[in-house]
Amino acid sequence: MTNADINRPEVLAEVSAVFARYEDALVHNRVEVLDELFWDSALTVRYGAAENLCGIEAIRAFRAARPAVGLARRLSNTVITTYGRDFATVMTEFHRDRSARVGRQSQTWVRMPQGWRVVAAHVSLIDL
Repeated sequence: MTNADINRPEVLAEVSAVFARYEDALVHNRVEVLDELFWDSALTVRYGAAENLCGIEAIRAFRAARPAVGLARRLSNTVITTYGRDFATVMTEFHRDRSARVGRQSQTWVRMPQGWRVVAAHVSLIDL
């Protein structure tokens, strides 16, 4: 891989768009879109602030049971990096009103035959 393969404009635009779609689905609790955007596999992993989810079924069960209130947030320091045409990472910080904690989110995206999918994700909170 060469530097020319990093953040190819057309691939960066694709991942930026799918990440924006993910974020919109997250804050509006569009569970069906969130389920679509995670790889439908037992190998998919999502480590959350208070849960370790291994496999798409565990992730879907978490999403279905999660309260649909207090999901609004503001993003900052978002870094999207694409590697070639089929692999990307997205790192961002998020802030919620009435919370002094800062959230951190990382996602690994892979282009599958069905489109871009999250294959691994991590969410954590820290005190400032």
